[in-house]
Amino acid sequence: MAFDGIVTCAVAQELKNTLLMGKIEKIYQPESDELVFHIHTKKGNRRLYASASSNHARIHLIEENPPNPPAPLPFCMFLRKHLQGGRITDIAQKDCERIIEFQLETIDELGFSVNKKLIFEIMGKHSNIILIDLSTGKIMDSIKRVSIDVNRARQILPGKLYEYPPLQNKIPFKEITPGQAASLDKDPKSLLASIGGISPAAAQFLADGPDLYTRLNEIKEALNQGRLTPVVYLKEDKSPGDFHVIPLSLYPESLNFDTVSQALDYYFVHKQSSNRVKQKAADLEKTLNAALDKLYLKRQRLGEDLIKAENSDKYRLYGELLTANIHLIRPGADAVTVTNYYDGSQVDIPLDPKYAPPKNAQRYFKKYGKAKTAVKEKKVQMEETDQEIAYLESVAAFLENALTVEEVDSIREELVESGILRKRKTSGAPKKKGKAQPFQYITEDGFRVLAGHNNKENDLLTFKMAGPKDYWFHTKDIPGSHVLVFTDDRLLTEEAIFDAAAIAAYHSKGRASENVPVDYTQVRYVKKPAGAKPGMVIFTHNRTVYVTPKVPQSSESSSR
Repeated sequence: MAFDGIVTCAVAQELKNTLLMGKIEKIYQPESDELVFHIHTKKGNRRLYASASSNHARIHLIEENPPNPPAPLPFCMFLRKHLQGGRITDIAQKDCERIIEFQLETIDELGFSVNKKLIFEIMGKHSNIILIDLSTGKIMDSIKRVSIDVNRARQILPGKLYEYPPLQNKIPFKEITPGQAASLDKDPKSLLASIGGISPAAAQFLADGPDLYTRLNEIKEALNQGRLTPVVYLKEDKSPGDFHVIPLSLYPESLNFDTVSQALDYYFVHKQSSNRVKQKAADLEKTLNAALDKLYLKRQRLGEDLIKAENSDKYRLYGELLTANIHLIRPGADAVTVTNYYDGSQVDIPLDPKYAPPKNAQRYFKKYGKAKTAVKEKKVQMEETDQEIAYLESVAAFLENALTVEEVDSIREELVESGILRKRKTSGAPKKKGKAQPFQYITEDGFRVLAGHNNKENDLLTFKMAGPKDYWFHTKDIPGSHVLVFTDDRLLTEEAIFDAAAIAAYHSKGRASENVPVDYTQVRYVKKPAGAKPGMVIFTHNRTVYVTPKVPQSSESSSR
């Protein structure tokens, strides 16, 4: 990721041109390390997004609001108290560092005008957002508090004097002279170690040029005049690989943007490692995998116990043979060899010398009785375990295919209601439950098709929204969505069957496969067993088709 001093300079200039003298109207904190500022400017309302995350720290303008928690976090409340209603009087980059400073004029509790500075440090795992009082230079608070236990050299705590991060003895890229440039080795690693404010990709760009100072000077002039083109560079699979405001030759394709904010927003939204949905789903995925691993192990042990229990007929035989040959057994013997009167073979039977021969026979009959009971119990337990596995695998499939934060939240809610997750403690009013908004499609010949986002929505579609003459589709033995085709008293066509089956295959764990089997039947033949988990059903009168997963692109409608 190339959020270096050059990109920081471009961002600072864009924000200054857009937000200077703007008024901070609202402040939100979607996550513990994220902030969103609603700023009223002469050019209209703007949203400023800032993240101090270790993996994807950044600051830029955004168009859409990320979802907010039910109740504001403490740092958000602190900033609202001190900054809401304040005006931005200056925005600047600190030297050539990845630091952007907002100078703010606000009104205190007594009605006096006071100046504060909000500092955004975009420095990987050391990223932070810090508010300081300009009159004293002391830290008022920060989104991440850094104590002496974490960093002995630089603490970020309320009441301490703010100090900039220590210098790295590099020449700032804006201040380098022709003589200094000529003295540097044009190896990318050497340039990275000598010039401040450049990333490895920028160092490679400078090393590839005919003259180091000329290239640096071109970058400085382009920054000053706002002529640089923000670019997101794409990998072979079309996913974002990097971004910058200077040309990079490391990637086969690129996308140009009008503003740095647009480029940053596209990069981070589409970058899987920083994708909000993947981050939200990470803890759920970990919980599901742990629960499934336990169930797989339980099933394996139940299978082993079942095999042992099913091989218990020898205990009945031992009991019968001992009873028939009591007269041959000497008291205190630890084994006896008798003739099997079923086939005439010789059978060696272990004995417990502590017990009399009749007691040994009774013990074998008792073992046989317990084993037969165990077979019934183990089979019941095996069936219950298989149902639990099927349910959790379906949840894991929905989580893997989730595209929005709302879908992940609905899956989390389902797991809480199922008792798999503990309910999170939240302050403030509880979230209102939204109505089901499934995926919606129209087949080529005009049939309306709905697909569930999760198991709860599956149940709602199948047993509340669909009629008995509508058709139900589901991948065969593969976790996925319930897909409902609403016939409206029309005869279902073969084309609609294959379209709906392809949609069902797409919204399943088999999305990346070909020739996926899909069962379908009328809704009247789909039943939910008593006590079954959400989304778990039994059905009859079904037929199976094989399709390649796909959805009608023109009619796809994500509900969220």
